[in-house]
Amino acid sequence: MTTMTEASVREFKMPDVGEGLTEAEILKWYVQPGDTVTDGQVVCEVETAKAAVELPIPYDGVVRELHFPEGTTVDVGTSIIAVAVAGAAAPEAPAERTEPAAEEPAPEPKPEGRQPVLVGYGVATSSTKRRPRKGPEVTVPAPAQAIQAELNGHAGAVAEKPRPLAKPPVRKLAKDLGVDLAVITPSGPDGIITREDVHAAAAPRTAEPAAPVATAPAAPAAPAPAASYDTGRETRIPVKGVRKATAAAMVGSAFTAPHVTEFVTVDVTRTLKLVEELKQDKEMQGLRVNPLLLIAKALLVAIKRNPEINASWDEANQEIVLKHYVNLGIAAATPRGLIVPNIKDAHDKTLPQLAEALGELVTTAREGKTSPAAMQGGTVTITNVGVFGVDTGTPILNPGESAILAVGAIKLQPWVHKGKVKPRQVTTLALSFDHRLVDGELGSKVLADVAAILEQPKRLITWA
Repeated sequence: MTTMTEASVREFKMPDVGEGLTEAEILKWYVQPGDTVTDGQVVCEVETAKAAVELPIPYDGVVRELHFPEGTTVDVGTSIIAVAVAGAAAPEAPAERTEPAAEEPAPEPKPEGRQPVLVGYGVATSSTKRRPRKGPEVTVPAPAQAIQAELNGHAGAVAEKPRPLAKPPVRKLAKDLGVDLAVITPSGPDGIITREDVHAAAAPRTAEPAAPVATAPAAPAAPAPAASYDTGRETRIPVKGVRKATAAAMVGSAFTAPHVTEFVTVDVTRTLKLVEELKQDKEMQGLRVNPLLLIAKALLVAIKRNPEINASWDEANQEIVLKHYVNLGIAAATPRGLIVPNIKDAHDKTLPQLAEALGELVTTAREGKTSPAAMQGGTVTITNVGVFGVDTGTPILNPGESAILAVGAIKLQPWVHKGKVKPRQVTTLALSFDHRLVDGELGSKVLADVAAILEQPKRLITWA
């Protein structure tokens, strides 16, 4: 049997598929040991705190080992798959890694014509195809010894005084509680120390208070099952990925920005009539035309008339940062949790362009293909709680934004119209804003402008 040299094996590490992400969960492997892979081929799908992303392999070769099974959360920078590069003979069976993982590999020359991308090291010019699975699904978890060697920079065997296995959030918790990780007996898979282990070790130390949950940078680090599980009379559902990030962001926003919410109830009968007219317009054919489109346009017009609402608070420099562009966020409920992708430079778009962008945003979100970049840089957000049949709500600001508009259900109600009580289509709007940079006058002007436009949509033309 032909043997491989150590230089013939490439370790592909979990990349940072967003800005500043620290971990990602392996959702699905598309290859198995022994499969041939080509440069740019998608080998797995991972879920970060922001979105599900496919990872392409950056070289040709034969899969030697999958270091983690599906459902495992892996730190950025940790090797997830070993590939024998093209031209080397594949081993008869997956073998343990023997090269020091902590040492940085020699720089690899970048192929000509390739450009850096958000995920991995670039994609091939040819289209990427998934390799179909052969037979039943098989995953190859790395043994505890191999994982310990990976994290400590030692190969083959555990070091004489190994560094305890724990993820960054757990290490921070231990530091806050004054607990020495070296004296803890781990209970997690493959010898990983969990939050519960740290808390158990700290329990006798009554003089040392536990760190507040709200300050923890991440959810419990112990690998959790992919689905909910029953414990007698209770069901526990692991919080990770998008849901974990949303929870942390909402807690941070609620306890950082002083929220104020104002409400207005408005007759939108004319807006609904305009929606029906636009559906027949030849320029809008094939586009998503609904009340949300005109509500979004109304908010953009209101921002144009009151630009100070489109800003953010710089705590470090104690400054208000006015934005001369509007990246309009649209809250979307997905199977993975609530996400808020945004339409870049929405202020510059015509009504047909805005309708096209909204349609693409909604479709991409439903398919679970929203990219991390699409959820970054938002300035103002709309959340349509009316689709759930509720009248309105008090929305929490997205971190870094100064305002969010909640739209309630549109219902036929008795309304005084031209001096008579008539059935009219009515909705309630709620605008939450950061009171550090938006006072009551400014917030009221913006909300009143949106309501006035929806009541008399011809103002879209006169005020735009």
